Amino acid sequence: MSDARWYVIHTYSGYENKVASSIEKAVENRGLQELISEVRVPTETVVEIKDNKRKEVERKVFPGYVMVKMEMTDESWYVVRNIRGVTGFVGPGSKPVPLTEDEVSRLGVEIKEIVVNFQVGDSVRVVAGYLDGFIGVVDSIEPENNIVRVTVSMMGKDVPVELELDQVETLD
Repeated sequence: MSDARWYVIHTYSGYENKVASSIEKAVENRGLQELISEVRVPTETVVEIKDNKRKEVERKVFPGYVMVKMEMTDESWYVVRNIRGVTGFVGPGSKPVPLTEDEVSRLGVEIKEIVVNFQVGDSVRVVAGYLDGFIGVVDSIEPENNIVRVTVSMMGKDVPVELELDQVETLD
């Protein structure tokens, strides 16, 4: 399953959930779990106010689109392409183009769980971004916001910086 990437499928509007369940059924019936691992219809919860009443509603983030994590082969392409309601893959012509890692994380398709193995007061090394290689001390951690505040020494001055949790690692 190492070659599995996220692809975007265009569907008739309103058919997203039906297409997703049809793909899952086809995968199960044909035993293609090693080729097609996940099917998602990205949704978000929004609050609508109607007649002065607040109501939480699940809304599709991209109406008319379904995300599929799959290994692109002739067989997997054929199965997905021939599901009722699928109009095609997103990409130039008939060539499906997978989402980049950056697009996957920005779209929130795949939530990576970050294990925080440091705590306030620990020394950490910055491993990504413009401060890559700097060493600092953890001031605060906000796992729910994916933020760690670190004080780094730059040109003799202590500078507080905000980084993402996966941009730092503990010193060995």
